Amino acid sequence: MSNPRRRTFTGDRAEQTEFQHEVLEVARVVRVVKGGRRFRFRAAVIVGDRGGRVGLGIAKSRDVQQAITKAQAQAMKNVVRVSLAEGTIAHQTLTRFKGAQIMLKPARPGTGIIAGGTVRAVADMVGITDIVSKQFGSSHKVNNALATIKALQSL
Repeated sequence: MSNPRRRTFTGDRAEQTEFQHEVLEVARVVRVVKGGRRFRFRAAVIVGDRGGRVGLGIAKSRDVQQAITKAQAQAMKNVVRVSLAEGTIAHQTLTRFKGAQIMLKPARPGTGIIAGGTVRAVADMVGITDIVSKQFGSSHKVNNALATIKALQSL
């Protein structure tokens, strides 16, 4: 007799395949201890279904591939829904997150994604095809990605 409360993970695996991921950043971080330095890798990964859902995950590990895998799993837990209007956004928005400030403007069909690397990656994973953006302040990739997601959520 099977337990009805027992969870099967086959549904989670099927859901993960519909999401694509893009590695935003891999950084080597150092912790200085008594015996010397300990190196680890921090990975930031964006996941999205190109249909209005996007998430960002950050994780650390001693191995690069393991850090990316952990960040991808973290991003799956942080997925948010974004409303789109015919391949672009509904209206202009200006959002601030810590030191990063992001301006997003809707664009006509055929314009493409006119944006920096971080905003471009997030917009691509959401499924936006036409947008104009500008990053002010910080050049930190993680803060810019979080500011972009916050701006898209505010629409």
